[in-house]
Amino acid sequence: MRLRFAISALSAACVLAAAPVPAHAATPSPDRELSPGWELKETGVTARLRGLAPVSRDVVWASGSEGTVLRTVDGGRSWENVSPPGTQALQFRDVEAFDARRAVVLSIGAGADSRIYRTEDGGRTWTETFRNDEPRAFYDCVAFFDRRHGLAMSDPVDGRFRILATGDGGRSWQVLPAGGMPEALPGEAGFAASGQCLVTAGGRDVWLASGGAERARVFHSRDRGRTWTVADAPIPAGDPARGVFALAFRDSRHGLAVGGDYRPGERSPSAGAVSRDGGHTWRPAATPPPEYRSGVTWLPRLPFAAVAVGPTGSDITYTGGRTWRTFDTGSFDTVSCTRDLSCWAAGEQGRLARLTLRHH
Repeated sequence: MRLRFAISALSAACVLAAAPVPAHAATPSPDRELSPGWELKETGVTARLRGLAPVSRDVVWASGSEGTVLRTVDGGRSWENVSPPGTQALQFRDVEAFDARRAVVLSIGAGADSRIYRTEDGGRTWTETFRNDEPRAFYDCVAFFDRRHGLAMSDPVDGRFRILATGDGGRSWQVLPAGGMPEALPGEAGFAASGQCLVTAGGRDVWLASGGAERARVFHSRDRGRTWTVADAPIPAGDPARGVFALAFRDSRHGLAVGGDYRPGERSPSAGAVSRDGGHTWRPAATPPPEYRSGVTWLPRLPFAAVAVGPTGSDITYTGGRTWRTFDTGSFDTVSCTRDLSCWAAGEQGRLARLTLRHH
């Protein structure tokens, strides 16, 4: 949505990777066993990084304002600026990476500002594989099911969210028929705040987060975006600045939603919600994050643990999203983990940081 650009005036910073967590720590006691923290990394850029794609313990991609794309292949000790040439005016709000060489980045904006680029050589060269030609469309997020199949989502056109699909790893894209998408509410749109307004789990399930309308909602498709259902989410809504900003599903049933009101100083009660039935229903967190949050991720090998981030801090849950506690007050925009225990967060002023989990 157009307020995507206003969000740039908000939050923050850091890309993070998690320290190894032993198997016996699978269900830690919140305050006694593990203490989370952020380990900042030097990137050499000042762009705001809202796109984040950790691939492994060593390989991480990040993207953001001023056409910026970064890559590390040594666990964050050094970062290479691999930005596509001639894109300084674009905002790469989302990046999806498959390995150290192959990645897809999405730029947001009205009309032709919404584009997708792909690299197959670690960012040395890029190919523009999609440029939006619909002036009413505004693409927010991109997500992949596997190395070939992926989707991108746009704010509503003709009253429905628009879905773009690829079956060849992002080399080509097609707009899917709109008939299977429920009608959007007046003012409803997605938030390009963290690259997490569109997320997948498994080979066919995908969820889309919305706000800006009288109700915050989560859309769900079981067939890679052909048909969708929609459910209300108990996240602050009723204003263009409020809604669900990020989703995370650890499997086809267990999901987290975070959001609120992104404007500084505005209260965001009930900024977190939980689903145990694939997004069919959502319940508010008993103890939610205390303020607006723009990113969320499940922690690997800790089935009930997750981290949420936003401009005023980071929170952790060990109860599957029912209760959260703040462990850091720095500003971040997005957060993501890999299966091999590497978690990162990113945000303003080129800040990247790695998550550490230490035993007391």
